[in-house]
Amino acid sequence: MRSLISWLALTAATVAQTLVGDGVADDTAALQKLVDTQGSVHLAKGRYRLTKTVTVDLAKTGYAAISGDGTAQIIMAGSGPALHFIGTHGGTAAPATVKPDVWKTQRSPTVSGIEIIGTHAKANGIEATGVMQLTLDKVVVRECQHAVHLTQRNRNIILNACNLYHNSGIGVFYDHVNLHQSNIIGCHISYNGGGGIVAVGGEIRNVQIGTCDIEANHAEKGPPSANIFLDSTAGSIDEVTITGCTLQHTHKSADSANIRILGAGYDPSLLRRGGKDHTREGNIPITGNVMSDVQINVEIKTARGITLTGNTFWEGFSHDLVIEDSSNIVVTGNNFDRNPRYLVNGFDLSEKDGVVINRTEDSSFSNNIVSGVWKKEAAVDIKDCVRLQVSHNSILDSDGIALRLANSRQCVVMGNILRDDRPADKRSPSASLETSGEDNLIGPNQLSRK
Repeated sequence: MRSLISWLALTAATVAQTLVGDGVADDTAALQKLVDTQGSVHLAKGRYRLTKTVTVDLAKTGYAAISGDGTAQIIMAGSGPALHFIGTHGGTAAPATVKPDVWKTQRSPTVSGIEIIGTHAKANGIEATGVMQLTLDKVVVRECQHAVHLTQRNRNIILNACNLYHNSGIGVFYDHVNLHQSNIIGCHISYNGGGGIVAVGGEIRNVQIGTCDIEANHAEKGPPSANIFLDSTAGSIDEVTITGCTLQHTHKSADSANIRILGAGYDPSLLRRGGKDHTREGNIPITGNVMSDVQINVEIKTARGITLTGNTFWEGFSHDLVIEDSSNIVVTGNNFDRNPRYLVNGFDLSEKDGVVINRTEDSSFSNNIVSGVWKKEAAVDIKDCVRLQVSHNSILDSDGIALRLANSRQCVVMGNILRDDRPADKRSPSASLETSGEDNLIGPNQLSRK
């Protein structure tokens, strides 16, 4: 009798730990058991409902992977992340700082070929803490709060071919994390109400964002956000590359931006070295991107070492580009345009576009085309700048002054085409060039003749 009871108890326990995958049964305990005992879990086609987080404790599981072939769906019906990877890595990316147990049991956890859907208001997709070499590949996260949440400390993170779509919070959230070396490649990150890729505080370096489609990551009635938002005000964010992406939508959200960089990071050692209370975070190339349909296409404040080259801008409803309180900013070879092809969008030409550069030093605005800035005092409006070079731009067919350089010193303005050649009834009555300040070199420019 005792043997029969023991057998029945064992059978019941085995059944309780078997994945059902019908979207109704609670599969939390079964999936957690598989993770704890096997580390590597392949999910067959099905809908696996979780009511709390499945924790992947790498120090206990050893090497871990959760995979599917694209037909497995995890339904997160509780608060917190559906999957939380926890490691013990406390070093950098340098081999000498990685402890042996990280290489022996923890490196390179992987999630691939699965979809996570949230049905709880505070459900998240995947969180990583203390992890070395997390890779997310062909992962879909939607209807959650945050899709991918990076916390405390991680190294060498890769997101490849992921769809992070229609989450109430953030697509990829660098949340006050110490993280160097992360790559976001070939992903769709769209319709996330709190922002697309958002980094706040922490210590973040070496972020590569490439060939992604990043769209509409703004809640129309929510707080201001951006498709890519780098906020250093509570930390340090530097060395970020943004290349070959489409960033757009939506101007209907107040203060929306495609790229917003707030570089005033905090470093108490600066008080000892230079008497400053903040850094100017930056070292960011922004190259070969397509940007449109927001209030501000690119906003840069209190930053240093940012280069914008080879990008296309249009439908900046307030501005295409705003640079303030920054230094060593290079803007070259970009196209700021009002293309008639986009009349079909039905915005009634309400976008203003235009470039603003304020209180910026040791920088360059050169070899750009700025066309069709409307309802502005100046198409390119520069104030209170020092040692700024403005050269070989075409600033064309815009309302107001083509180029205004106000209260600036030691600047160079030369070789620009500053013209409004629209029909007489539409042509701006303002001068093409207006300058003020001291010790500026104003060279030959091609100007409209009124």
